[in-house]
Amino acid sequence: MTGGRHLWIDASAGIAGDMLLGALLDAGADLGLVQRAVDAVVPGSVRLTTTVVTRAGLRARRAHVDVLTAGPPRRTWRDIRELLDALDAPVRTRALAVFARLADAEAHVHGTPVDDVHFHEVGALDSIADVVGVCAALENLSVTTVSAGEVALGSGTARTAHGELPVPVPAVTHLALGWQVRGGGPGELATPTGMAALRTLATGCETLPSMVVEAVGVGAGSRDTPDHPNVVRVMLGRTTAATETAVLIEANVDDLDPRLWPGVLTELVQAGAADAWLTPIVMKKGRPAHTLSVLSSPGYAAALRDLVFDLTTTLGVRETTVRKYPLARTFVGVDVRGRTIAIKIGHRDGTIVRVMPEFDEVAALACDLGRPEQAILAEAHAAAAAEGLTPGARLPA
Repeated sequence: MTGGRHLWIDASAGIAGDMLLGALLDAGADLGLVQRAVDAVVPGSVRLTTTVVTRAGLRARRAHVDVLTAGPPRRTWRDIRELLDALDAPVRTRALAVFARLADAEAHVHGTPVDDVHFHEVGALDSIADVVGVCAALENLSVTTVSAGEVALGSGTARTAHGELPVPVPAVTHLALGWQVRGGGPGELATPTGMAALRTLATGCETLPSMVVEAVGVGAGSRDTPDHPNVVRVMLGRTTAATETAVLIEANVDDLDPRLWPGVLTELVQAGAADAWLTPIVMKKGRPAHTLSVLSSPGYAAALRDLVFDLTTTLGVRETTVRKYPLARTFVGVDVRGRTIAIKIGHRDGTIVRVMPEFDEVAALACDLGRPEQAILAEAHAAAAAEGLTPGARLPA
């Protein structure tokens, strides 16, 4: 990790959206700012408050999400995606990513097209408030990188919209793929919303990294269970390590239908790879082939290695430990033809090094306007430059 502001999540007692939100508010996020972000998405529908409570003798902050409207509608992923357009770009980018991961998990376990998923509990107002609130709090706290430790999932059964289900519930098991987990205590300790937030926002599974701690937050769950503090802890600070440890997984493949490679690369990235790419090579006997390279944090390496075996025809992989030197990153929104486009900024010591519009947002706007993607990309770069977002300039306060 670089010297940016880093957040580490301790989910050793479980994870839920309201618990993570409570921890971030306890660490210093502005409740009024978080409320305004939620109001932008679902105006006048939710009120956020907090109280200080104890859980198994530990002090914690409980985030309360009070629903102010009767009978809120069930919403699909398509509905929620439209609602999130009201957010500022950096918060919207994170919130969209969390809900996209949650929608994918729900679609998988129910055998439903992603856009048609009815979210039931996760489409309810309190879960929208949890996800938007967490993403707004991260932006307010100037968090640029996130990691998390092992997650306790719980045991027993849980009552859901689909009846009584075993713990962990199906969506949580899908979201847990590739992450280090354990059973933990009794009951449902990890919810789909909380697990989706952790898996989307955290780039790796690790123990507490080397960092100068600036704030600690403790978020409480609704239950107070003896001998099991029902809390999520976060630690916020400046990382002291100048680099990240990563795993490079590689395989040489000469007998895979080349039409399958785009899907292979997409699945690897969706499963947690930091990057995945192909290099043309010539193997023994002059056969043309490709080297598949997958860059991963250590916590994802085992799951990605298995996925390489599942998706390709390789008979073996090789792994090496490498050091990454990433730039700290942040997002700034700029206006392009009435649409807010997120600009990803790579910076070092407060100076901008790289400026790149989020291409998915550029492509979506180009499609809506019937314009070439190259033209909209150029307009996004021009809008960023007009805001002073150019290499060599100082990072905006």
